Amino acid sequence: MPKIASSLWFDTQGEQAAEFYVSVFPNSRIRNITYYGEAGPRAAGTVLTVDFVLDGADFTAINGGPQFTFDEAVSFVVVCADQAEIDYYWDTLSDGGEEGPCGWLKDRYGLSWQVVPEGIDELVSSRDQANQDGSQRAMKAMMGMKKIDIAALRAAAGLPS
Repeated sequence: MPKIASSLWFDTQGEQAAEFYVSVFPNSRIRNITYYGEAGPRAAGTVLTVDFVLDGADFTAINGGPQFTFDEAVSFVVVCADQAEIDYYWDTLSDGGEEGPCGWLKDRYGLSWQVVPEGIDELVSSRDQANQDGSQRAMKAMMGMKKIDIAALRAAAGLPS
């Protein structure tokens, strides 16, 4: 089976972004850096690509130029075990970036992330008729949040914290 990796296009900040991302996530590292040669199109010796791993997931940052930028059509989801993890990833990834609604943020490089708790799908949507009202209340509560507050979502759903 082929291996799938994510490629992230930057203007010139690929190395700085990769260094930032590997500092945020455990079990992460930069594996390789390549450089433009005399053939260009950028100055020889400037960073072309950075291959890195974020907790087992492969990524490549490419310094390809300003013609493409990130938008919310693509994002990475960080599924967190508890509120402390949500707080850490939210605060760290949004530092220098932009907070959005419902657990979404853009980091300082413009890349979109969703920072959510485990089980968010079950909390805000339910096929069980008995849980529909609680799920709808939790969804309404989440729509008013930026960073997800698990206790507030559970309270809105009528569940113990």
